[in-house]
Amino acid sequence: LSATQQKEPDFYTFKVVNIRGKLVSLEKYRGSVSLVVNVASECGYTDSHYKALQQLQRDLGPYHFNVLAFPCNQFGQQEPDTNKEIESFARKTYGASFPMFSKIAVSGAGAIPAFKYLIDSTGEEPTWNFWKYLVDPNGKVVKAWDSTVSVEEIRPYVTELVRKIILKKKDEL
Repeated sequence: LSATQQKEPDFYTFKVVNIRGKLVSLEKYRGSVSLVVNVASECGYTDSHYKALQQLQRDLGPYHFNVLAFPCNQFGQQEPDTNKEIESFARKTYGASFPMFSKIAVSGAGAIPAFKYLIDSTGEEPTWNFWKYLVDPNGKVVKAWDSTVSVEEIRPYVTELVRKIILKKKDEL
């Protein structure tokens, strides 16, 4: 086996389909902090979460941090639209500038491998929309939060990881 095949899988070793239907490697986010969120357009949490996620992206991204949004229709059928409609809604309504991916299953047998990794790493499986997983620059999952935890409550965790990247880069100069 080559060195790359022997490497322990992490979040950034997966490939996913973006909201425009193109296969992309999460490898492009390695070296930065990611907040992975299953989003929905018609949920009671939609407005507060989208606003806060976009603010976090604006404050900390895109060099050291990104929100990675994965639309999901598994909970209450609250994401019924097409990828094109979902993207248009998020961009127009909330000015969402963070990366968005195609609509997927995030729990159960149909969950995509990247989400299975998040669940296996934390022991926390989404039971509703707007579950959040914090992934460090090396692709390891740091923590998970359910829908009831606001983005503001987790901001300190995200900020601390971003701060470590910046300090490490400063030390390397």
